[in-house]
Amino acid sequence: MNITDLLRKDFIIEELKSKTKKEVLFELSEAFARGGLNVDCDAMVEVLMEREKLGSTGIGEGIAIPHGKLTGLENLIVSFGRTTEGIDFDSLDGKPVHIFFLLMAPENSAGQHLKALAKISRMLKEEDFRKELMDVKTSDDIYDLIEVKDSAFI
Repeated sequence: MNITDLLRKDFIIEELKSKTKKEVLFELSEAFARGGLNVDCDAMVEVLMEREKLGSTGIGEGIAIPHGKLTGLENLIVSFGRTTEGIDFDSLDGKPVHIFFLLMAPENSAGQHLKALAKISRMLKEEDFRKELMDVKTSDDIYDLIEVKDSAFI
């Protein structure tokens, strides 16, 4: 599975405007709607906030991978956002989050969902990759960087 099969350039936000956890989840959800998908952003945020109650998806090192399953969704989808300022996301290490991958899955896609989460997590463990994600300028550059890293992780 390639993350770039799930992530489109129009699902990438170069600089998030959000200041709170709920706002960033909504902004990342809106990327799907702006990209032409017929999704209910409010329902998506509700699912994501419920998941956050189980434990923060802010995994540390400035990374969060919010995820959930949404009824009516046909395919696994991924959006990406970053913020130079950082957002308090109740991360495990207590530090602000700068890099977000939001993953939404259809209700019945446990295996695929977990494989995508694991792959994103493995990719982001590399400090150089995280730094490059913050340094590149455009959504095209972000996508290209993710595509290169994605192909290196099988």
